[in-house]
Amino acid sequence: MAVTKIFFNARLKVMMALACIAGGVIALRLVDIQVLRHQAYLQMAERNRTQVIYQTAPRGRVFTADGVAVATNAPSFSFYYLGAGNTDPAYLEQLARDFAPRLKMTPQEILAKLEQGVKTGKATLLAENLSTKSTVALQELQLYYPGVYLIEETKRTYPYGGFASHLLGYIGSMDDREWRNRDLRMGYRLNSKIGKNGIEKKFEKELKGRDGGVYLEVDYRGRVKSIIQDKKWSAGSDVYLTLDFKLQQAAEEGLKKSNTGRGAAVALDPRTGAVLAMASAPAYDPNIFVQYSDEENPKQSKKISEYNLAIQGTYPPASTFKIITAAAALEYGHLDVHRKINCPGYYDSGPRVFKCWGTHGPVDFFDGMSNSCDVYFYQVAAQTGSAAIERVQRKFMFGRQTGIDLPGEKAGNLYGPTRRARNKTYWFIGDTLNLSIGQGELLVTPLKLAQFAAAVASRGNVYRPYYVDKIVSNQTGKVQQIGKTEILQKADLKPETYDLLFQALKHTVDHGTAARVRIEGLDVYGKTGTAQNPHGDDHGWFLAFAGRKGEEPSIALAVFVEFGKGGSSAAGPIARSMLEAYFGVEKPAPKPAAAKVPQRTEEDYEELLTPGEQDGSI
Repeated sequence: MAVTKIFFNARLKVMMALACIAGGVIALRLVDIQVLRHQAYLQMAERNRTQVIYQTAPRGRVFTADGVAVATNAPSFSFYYLGAGNTDPAYLEQLARDFAPRLKMTPQEILAKLEQGVKTGKATLLAENLSTKSTVALQELQLYYPGVYLIEETKRTYPYGGFASHLLGYIGSMDDREWRNRDLRMGYRLNSKIGKNGIEKKFEKELKGRDGGVYLEVDYRGRVKSIIQDKKWSAGSDVYLTLDFKLQQAAEEGLKKSNTGRGAAVALDPRTGAVLAMASAPAYDPNIFVQYSDEENPKQSKKISEYNLAIQGTYPPASTFKIITAAAALEYGHLDVHRKINCPGYYDSGPRVFKCWGTHGPVDFFDGMSNSCDVYFYQVAAQTGSAAIERVQRKFMFGRQTGIDLPGEKAGNLYGPTRRARNKTYWFIGDTLNLSIGQGELLVTPLKLAQFAAAVASRGNVYRPYYVDKIVSNQTGKVQQIGKTEILQKADLKPETYDLLFQALKHTVDHGTAARVRIEGLDVYGKTGTAQNPHGDDHGWFLAFAGRKGEEPSIALAVFVEFGKGGSSAAGPIARSMLEAYFGVEKPAPKPAAAKVPQRTEEDYEELLTPGEQDGSI
């Protein structure tokens, strides 16, 4: 009996010990749940009855200097499935079949997303970037399928299609590298869109807004019971450009209608360096990257050319460079502007005979410039010397980047005897003659030539071009001034040198090859150029600057038409349209064409020459 009692007491003690241990574990677990990890479990419980749907904030808008919105936002809708909803496979399959036609997707694609949502229990995006007209049908279907939710957002839109497309850029989804390098403070998510090129990329931080979100209370089937919190998004900051809307349009339309549809046009304010227009053709429509997903859109290749010919294309400046040759001769005392030089149509340098595009007879400085007489400038260059011409090139920063804040800008190539001497190679008389008319190894971009035109117009101020004026915050109203006038270099020529250049370029417009830009009420100065091209048709250049009568020039431009054959015929009409748009000149009504014998121009003559004759080798 005693043994039984002892055994019973031992079992009782063991059971009491186990009970104490179990109680202790439960107590510790309660402390863990209620105290140590209370917040974590509270959040888990909260997630079981709530779902969060993020709303992408509108990107900041982009405006031209005259207040036209060229990049803005349009209404867009996203469609979600709340993962805590009805998870019955038959229900999900029926949902996928009914929504597929409305979302322009296959039932299989929708079902895969639904199953992923069931697996994670989170709000799952079924479709995004839906148009307004789709929402009526989707809202109706929502009544029959608890667990789906429609939310309003915005999408990027470019109201004027390809307007300044190479400058504005476009947006797209982040790739793996961009996702890894993202700024965590910016709140990017897997489906976030970012700037891929141009201003959209460069000012991504400023343009991106602060996303919002809708916190929903749902029942056990995922049906929305109430909106717990609607966290409002904040739009990104607005960017204001220096571009003139009508001027930019004129440049783009002119290039598009040119005989090749390829080229570039750049206009600058010669008083500040502000970019008034920058067009590169062919352009592209950035809307192809942000089309509504539920609409029938024409199939367009998204493999666009991001090549900005305005800052990346390098070509010989041709006869526009005769301004440099003239400046060198005037500056270093080798030019009597009244002395006449006879042009028989060629120049015999001794080793070679260099052709002129016409036979001009005796011409002085003003006629030599206005008629773009090659023989006149051959002789002037031979007297002046290549070293002097190179020095003036350097004053205007030829062979160097303009300094504009855009990636990929090419510097071009300065042409002169200095580099040949460094490389211990010879400089020939033929090199001097080619240099004098802007041929040979000399290369410039359209932006560089526009910068040069602006420097001449301002009598020597070589400005750094800029294209953004200011950024304005939509949250605080704070204005961040971006654009500023900065002189990179001063082309310090004598005042009388600039006076004579102005007279010669005005004479070229009033009486010479640049007559296409003669406009009543304006003082226009210009020079044409036809760049020889051994690979096809010649390229056309037109350089000009202008102001209202009696006023200083307020615009300087360079127009380039690739394979355009001639500067006057191909680039001249574009330059004129740009000046008319900028100054608000009404175009006169067209007059009936009078029958007359056509006169040959510089480019007409060059078409008749053989390739050897064109480059002066025979």
